[in-house]
Amino acid sequence: MQLFGQILVNGILLGGLYGLMGLGMGLVWGVLKIVNLAHGALIMLGGYAVYYLYTLGGIDPFLALPLAMLILFAFGYLLQRYVLNLIVRSALLNTLLITFGLDVVFVYLAQLLFSADFRTINPPYAGNNTEVLGVTIPHAQAAAFLVALFLAGALFFVLDKTRTGRAIRATAQNLTAARLYGVNPRMSYSLTFGIGAALAGAAGGLYGIVSQITPYMGVTLTAKSFVIAILGGLDKPLGVIVGGLVLGIAEAMTALYLDPTFTDIISFGLLVLILVARPAQLVGRA
Repeated sequence: MQLFGQILVNGILLGGLYGLMGLGMGLVWGVLKIVNLAHGALIMLGGYAVYYLYTLGGIDPFLALPLAMLILFAFGYLLQRYVLNLIVRSALLNTLLITFGLDVVFVYLAQLLFSADFRTINPPYAGNNTEVLGVTIPHAQAAAFLVALFLAGALFFVLDKTRTGRAIRATAQNLTAARLYGVNPRMSYSLTFGIGAALAGAAGGLYGIVSQITPYMGVTLTAKSFVIAILGGLDKPLGVIVGGLVLGIAEAMTALYLDPTFTDIISFGLLVLILVARPAQLVGRA
């Protein structure tokens, strides 16, 4: 039971981080109707941003997160404004091709700039932990989990309570009506993609604290973000966090009862089940 409790806690902490990864993809998908296959690459870039802010700038990784989010927001905003805006609301195949091409370019450039070596973000407190009822809770992972929950709550607040958030939701729900009420769709699209990239950057920074960073990590994380976004609901930020928790716990239990090498099979297995059981979600129908 003690081992079960430890694995369950590890799954919950990892699931919160997974939920944050899914938030950015779900937001972009829900508003722009783009399946962003470069989402994992944005997570990877966020991880490297926090890594170099820590190793070269001497900034604590958690304090570096806002800076990394700002960098990724600006990058995502410009990317959508001058590249993706050309194919927004286009055929699904076009968006898949261009985001896949962007993913290949980002991974190749990351390999040239950062090399293919595995890197980790190891602040002095990385090994600190607290034991509760025989279960060890690592401080870094717990802090990453709390940050993920905070960012999910902040996104919910922005979308529900601010003028900008209401404009984004209006653009997603009814483009024509939003224009009639004075909403600028191009600005909403750019802000949405920028916010999605910023969330991906935060997820990448946190992932670097609890795991390893490599230019090739994005492919698997894109698939997991895809599963989580569908599992939690494209228009429910807190639901996406719950979807991440489900996946994190499922992977942890798989590692305990089957084999750690089977954890990625869970993600792709859920993906197949979702495509079969809930295909309407992919085209935005109830």
